[in-house]
Amino acid sequence: MKLSQFRFDLPLNLIAQHPTKKREDSRMMVIHRHTGAIEDRKFKDIMDYFDDKDVFVVNNTKVFPARMYGRKEKTGAKIEVFLLRELNKANKLWDVIVDPARKIRVGNKLYFGENDELVAEVIDNTTSRGRTIRFLWEDTDESFRKMLEVMGETPLPKYIKRKPDEEDKERYQTVYAKHEGAVAAPTAGLHFSKELIKRLEIQGIHFAEVTLHTGLGTFRPIEVEDLSKHKMDAEYYRIDELACNIVNNGKQNNHRICSIGTTTMRAMESSFTAQKLLKPSEGWTNHFIHPPYNFSIADSLVTNFHLPKTSLLIMACAFAGYDLMMEAYKKAIKDKYRFYSYGDSMLVI
Repeated sequence: MKLSQFRFDLPLNLIAQHPTKKREDSRMMVIHRHTGAIEDRKFKDIMDYFDDKDVFVVNNTKVFPARMYGRKEKTGAKIEVFLLRELNKANKLWDVIVDPARKIRVGNKLYFGENDELVAEVIDNTTSRGRTIRFLWEDTDESFRKMLEVMGETPLPKYIKRKPDEEDKERYQTVYAKHEGAVAAPTAGLHFSKELIKRLEIQGIHFAEVTLHTGLGTFRPIEVEDLSKHKMDAEYYRIDELACNIVNNGKQNNHRICSIGTTTMRAMESSFTAQKLLKPSEGWTNHFIHPPYNFSIADSLVTNFHLPKTSLLIMACAFAGYDLMMEAYKKAIKDKYRFYSYGDSMLVI
């Protein structure tokens, strides 16, 4: 398929700028793949679509405060530094994106904090905006982590046109987040509250956890018309034996397997056996899912409403079917569903 087939006009006022007051109170569009029926519900109604021993697979990655603002040595120019991933823990080496990049060269020093509490040196150029930096920190790693917490802010996407606040520290994070490493939240999971999870567990739903550290590559614009030529950035994932046992037991006993989010789906589709069972693995995946595609593990999907021409929308279309998904998006715009990270949800069954 072609990238242009995933273009649609999205009114900017439908991009949610704040989360709903309660996580589970977001709207939920339910799409029935086999009948083409579309329903309008609330997310807390998800309980109505699953039975005892069905399995929800969630991504337990944890977002860290990746966006920092520093000053360039000598000129004092304000520089945004977006932490992508740690390359070497002992030497405090990080892969970052800087803005404006034209001002940042190898050898420059960057200062963070009112009293220059944190200093970094640029040691390499990686892409037009990418740099490798080394933090000049001689105290303990624990104190360094605390300093990053102080200096960094919640990395809300640029489409949210406001500064992050204290509420975002909690709400731009799933309630089951455990393993730090993501620079963007696995947003389908943001609709779950602890109370809703408890009610689902009482109902008999099993939860399996995988990890995929969402990077900016998930949201990077696709620049080729032929989707088969698009290359995704690699993201770290881990699937342990416990998760495999829960998922495979559900599959083998004909229970529904629901992927909570596209990142969870990518992790599972990167690690399955010839018998289409989930297998333990750990590594990096650049798996790009686009139509036509035969999914191996999940038979249902929770996802948000995505922006035009994104890999997330394209994967959702691969799962639900292109025509049905695009019809659903027309309805979502007409009915003023809220889009993107803090937006409403979709259940595809």
